[in-house]
Amino acid sequence: MRPEQVRQLRDGKINTEVAERVAPRLGLHAPSLLRLAEGTWEPAQLAQIDGVAQFNTQYGDMTVNAYLLWDSRTREAIAFDTGADCAEMLRLAGEEKLAIKLILLTHAHSDHVADLPRLQAETGAPTFISQHESATGAERIKEGKQFQLGGLRVETRLTSGHSAGGITYVVNGLVRTVAVVGDSLFAGSMGGGAVSYQDALRNNLEKILTLPEDTIVCPGHGPLTTVGKEKRDNPFFAATFQR
Repeated sequence: MRPEQVRQLRDGKINTEVAERVAPRLGLHAPSLLRLAEGTWEPAQLAQIDGVAQFNTQYGDMTVNAYLLWDSRTREAIAFDTGADCAEMLRLAGEEKLAIKLILLTHAHSDHVADLPRLQAETGAPTFISQHESATGAERIKEGKQFQLGGLRVETRLTSGHSAGGITYVVNGLVRTVAVVGDSLFAGSMGGGAVSYQDALRNNLEKILTLPEDTIVCPGHGPLTTVGKEKRDNPFFAATFQR
């Protein structure tokens, strides 16, 4: 394998033979990596889950997700992040007669908390974030903190690496377990290791991908996915689970 071949691969010129040789050296699953490179990867096909809504808003040159989960019996809801604009979240809450009782932040990066003051003012809901980060008006919490809202039970797991205090919120009480993961994990990819790549890898493996395979994964960017889908098709993790 010649240096120029690696440079071409880095520049997006896909040579299957070279990619298959490079992938294991980087700890990546070659077949999954090639599906992404060739454009044959597809996101998980998921039916609408009652009590889960995703909101996608524009922030600069990217889009960002926020989520609303609720108990269909009590109509109490939890907001996860705000995205660039929480207007659509507030509109849906009004239409569905939902009372937003909690605001849980996955991390403090600006694209995820851009409309936090408005959401706090409109709902009066208490706000929580990891003890390793801070946001306006948010109480800082430790890993393992649990919340109960109606029939929803929320467990907090520290999934740092992309950010110092990234939190995954594991929610039970709906028809399927839901994990709101922020930028720790994306469909078919990683959230990046701006703080620690090794911590990001380890936390994803140990704290997200150990959840039941049908767990719905709600990332901070991109489409919804499932734990099983990522174990099979995510090039960063598939090699671990297909040995």
